[in-house]
Amino acid sequence: MAKSGKPTINDVARLASVSKKTVSRVINKSPLLSDKTREHVEQVIAEIGFVPNLQARALALRHNFIIAAIHDNPNAQFLVNVQQGILEGLADSEYGLMVQPVDRAADTLADDIRAFLERHKPYGVVLLPPISEDDAIVDVCRDFGCGYVRMGSVKLDEAAHSVSSNDREAVREAVSYLIAKGHSRIALIEGPEGFTSPRERRAGFEEAMEAAGLALDPQLVRPGQYTFESGVEAGQSLIDAGNPPTAIFASNDEMAIGVMIAARRSGLLIPDDLSIVGFDDTPLSSHVWPPLTTVHWPIVAMARTAARKLVAPDDKDVQRRWLLRSELVERASVIPPNISVKTPR
Repeated sequence: MAKSGKPTINDVARLASVSKKTVSRVINKSPLLSDKTREHVEQVIAEIGFVPNLQARALALRHNFIIAAIHDNPNAQFLVNVQQGILEGLADSEYGLMVQPVDRAADTLADDIRAFLERHKPYGVVLLPPISEDDAIVDVCRDFGCGYVRMGSVKLDEAAHSVSSNDREAVREAVSYLIAKGHSRIALIEGPEGFTSPRERRAGFEEAMEAAGLALDPQLVRPGQYTFESGVEAGQSLIDAGNPPTAIFASNDEMAIGVMIAARRSGLLIPDDLSIVGFDDTPLSSHVWPPLTTVHWPIVAMARTAARKLVAPDDKDVQRRWLLRSELVERASVIPPNISVKTPR
């Protein structure tokens, strides 16, 4: 053993009767070894308690043991959920998580990401929407030899590099649910421009209305920013309209909860006077009163799958899986419309 008392790679090689290079290949999971040799060396490593030096391995492999989540997303809960999922995906690996915000509006976006990759040398990156929708960013990752997975509301790449939800289908189901409850004046609060998710969610909304023979009233559509404040503003605007809706679909839960506040300020009861459906199924959606009917967006599972795609390349099931379905969660914010809805105060 070394003078420090800690076993070294030389100790492993001597006890296993193999070369240092062979031990290194075992540690770095090289495919250029037989299963018998790999298992023998791994047994020696376990017996003597050898812990590989990650810094030395990083130098040898020319990358750090880091998975980076690159984003330009204003939604705090979204980022919390993504981090939870990625950390779960990395739990049994040697990799850590780094979160890197960028400005998607910057002319230097591609150069900024290239500089980040050169500086930190991550093993792989998870590209979050809307950054994930930019093919130029993917080209930067490929040029640098950095693994990547793109998360989004539609499939953005081949299965090994993509994790997607079915936003359009899920919203179609949610709006069809409102229609089945008897609602026909249904308002839509959209998400921010530049994201695929608002486009997909609006498309699902329109498909459900069209399938029921209902026209989308432009007066019942409001912009939103996926924030609580924009939900309050959009909700108040709809409530104050001359012929307000009986139901509102908000494109995420934060905005839906903002609508709830606007309704209460106006003296309206939920769901007696106004039904509301959100999207995300954040923890808060089940804690507000009444509990919010919403679409469960499997963002934690999506992020976990994205991480596994990067660190478990030999797991064929993980590599093939790219679609994780969103589903309606019925709670208590929707009932049939009240034909004698009170006028807001």
